[in-house]
Formats: sequence, structure tokens, C-alpha cells
Amino acid sequence: MSRPNAALTAVLLGAALVTAACAKDTTTTAPTADEDTSVGHIHGLGVDPADDSLYVATHFGLFHVDESGRPSRVADRYQDTMAFTVVGPGHFLGSGHPDLTEDLPAHLGLIESTDAGKTWTPLALQGEADFHILEPAGDALYAYDATSGRLLRTEDRKSFDEVFQGPLISVAAVDENVSLTATNGNGRLVSIDAGSGETRELGGPTMMYLDTTADGTLAGIDPNGVVQVSADARTWREVGSIDGQPAAFTISDQGWYAATETAVFQSSDDGETWSRVL
Repeated sequence: MSRPNAALTAVLLGAALVTAACAKDTTTTAPTADEDTSVGHIHGLGVDPADDSLYVATHFGLFHVDESGRPSRVADRYQDTMAFTVVGPGHFLGSGHPDLTEDLPAHLGLIESTDAGKTWTPLALQGEADFHILEPAGDALYAYDATSGRLLRTEDRKSFDEVFQGPLISVAAVDENVSLTATNGNGRLVSIDAGSGETRELGGPTMMYLDTTADGTLAGIDPNGVVQVSADARTWREVGSIDGQPAAFTISDQGWYAATETAVFQSSDDGETWSRVL
């Protein structure tokens, strides 16, 4: 079985340190003038099916990107949105740390917006959990809490069951909510049985972020930005590259989106070619 080389290990360690730093920075510090007008440190991506527009979750707030590629901060809020996913028209789930102007606990737990990020409502574990991964799968939601290192599962978004404990970078649901494919803290691919919590290493390339297509194809981005796809989570085929260390990745009906720390790219041909949209 192949192992990460020194360069890839350094990249993964750097990503882990950034994540740890964000987890410890439990309140959002005031941005500089440049950060006030640019998205800065990107944590997540999502496309709102209400208008097919892109949203970018960052260390200094949630941004809406218009057709010209111009970002605008949603509701003038500087909430550090560590995890972000779109679950319906104008319907977002998130987690992270509050804007300094808000009288809220350092860890937001699971939060919800039904007005495209203008306002947020706490759903569960406020003051307790700092989710860095939110993965919808049918009626279920898988949420990875960076404070405890636990992968949790919920259907009502109020009560949670533990599925797995250990360091994770990304999680993708691949089989009717039963089988999960994840990247562990070393970027190794692992399978997690959502029912029993049983895990097994899958081998294959070192990866950072994963997602699935509508037909169940698994896609991932490695630490160098190379995009690969797999039908069985074991055999992978390179399809394209974003030419940089990835910070986020999502697949939607509107296309494939990936980000480095400060730039966002979109692909309309299943990851083969990428154009910068932000």
C-alpha cells in the first residue's frame, strides 16, 4: 500500500494546523480593510438551487457571488463559518464561531438559515460542538465535531448518535446512508459503516476532500489539487486539476466547485477543466 510522500505529508500537516488554529480561534477577529472586501480564508462552498448562485463560507463571513464573479458579504456578518452545506432553496446548515458583535457561545453547534444566510437559528449543541464537516445524506446528516473528534449522525438535527471517533478531513456518503467514504487525518481513504462504525482502509491515493455525483461516482481532490474519480473508492482515475492546495470541494447540479484558500473554481465537464469564478 502506498503512503504519502514527504511533500504530501507536509501539505496535510499544514492543513491540519490551519484547521486547529481556526478551531482555537473561537471568536472572529476584526478583518483588515482588504479582508473586508475579499473573501479571504475559505472553508466551504455551496450552490443555492433557488437561483443557482454560489455561496462561499469563510473565516470572515458568508459571501454571495453574483454572475460577474463579484462577492458580497451576506447580512454584513463576520461569522466564522467552519462548516457549510446547502440543503434546499435558501436553506443552509452551518457551524463555526460567532461574529464579535453577537452575544453567543464560542462554538455555534449546528445552525440553520432559511433565508439564504441572512439570519441563523441554533438547532443543537450550541456552546458544545464546532462542526468542521456537514454531509447530508437523504434524511440523515453526518457532522464531524472538531472539538471531540467525533463523527455524529442525526435525522432530526437535534439528537445525535456517534458513528466514529478519530481525525477526519472529509466525509462523503456513497451508499444509501449506510456506507461512508472518508479521508482520515493523514489523507488516507477509509470506509466507515454508518450503522456499526466499523472502518477499513481502502488504499488508493492520498486525498483531502471528497464528494459524490448524482449517479454515485466518488470524486476527490488530492493535496496538490489533482481531481480524481472512482466508481468503487479503490481504483481512481485522474481527470483534471485546480493547480493548488484545496480548501473546499462540492458537487451540485450546477457544476463542480473547488477552492484554494482564497480562490474558487468551477467545472462543467465533471472535473476535467476548471475556470476561476472568484
